[in-house]
Amino acid sequence: MTVVSLKPAEKTDDNGFLRKADPSVFRVALSDGSLFSFKTGYLSPEYPMEMVYIPGRELAPVEVETLRFAALCYRAERAVLRLTARAEQHSFGIARKLGSRGYAAPCIRAVVASLSSEGIIDDSRYASRWIQSRLSRPSGASPRTLAESLRRRGLSRDTVQEALSALLDEETETALLRSYLEKNRRRPGPRFRAVGEGRLKQSLRYEGFSPDILDRFYEEGLL
Repeated sequence: MTVVSLKPAEKTDDNGFLRKADPSVFRVALSDGSLFSFKTGYLSPEYPMEMVYIPGRELAPVEVETLRFAALCYRAERAVLRLTARAEQHSFGIARKLGSRGYAAPCIRAVVASLSSEGIIDDSRYASRWIQSRLSRPSGASPRTLAESLRRRGLSRDTVQEALSALLDEETETALLRSYLEKNRRRPGPRFRAVGEGRLKQSLRYEGFSPDILDRFYEEGLL
């Protein structure tokens, strides 16, 4: 199989006018009649484009496979970019969505790694924005329940803890504790039934509230 043509991919806007395209994206035609686009970043370093994918050159099967892999990753990347245009995404969620669409694990890893390196996918940013959205309204959540919700979404413990630590300043954590107490005292759960003062403080520490905030609440008679 040979490369029939290879040229930078053109990009048009909604009105059909040419726009500046990604310089790393090319359009290739092969002698078997296939025509597709690929991104050079997904080519293996063993098969550099300027030395391997030259019009008229006979390609080895592994070189064809490498080229098609790069094209597959580029299609997956475009799918991810459509998702990120609508909402913030995180790596585990993207991997799961691509897997459900039939993309193989090597392609998923390559795409997630590439977009993470570009900052398009950022687990820390996702965690921070998710937490901020929950803190912006009184939900009765605790630091522990916020962390557990993010962990269930596939984010690492360290990423979640760093985001919480950065966002829960004294004022924010105080407001969170007030909301948590109001909700649970109004609709008592197991930890708030016949719980003494000492056990209440222990329970709140279990929920992730810091000792300094709890001590201040006790000193002010709020607990």
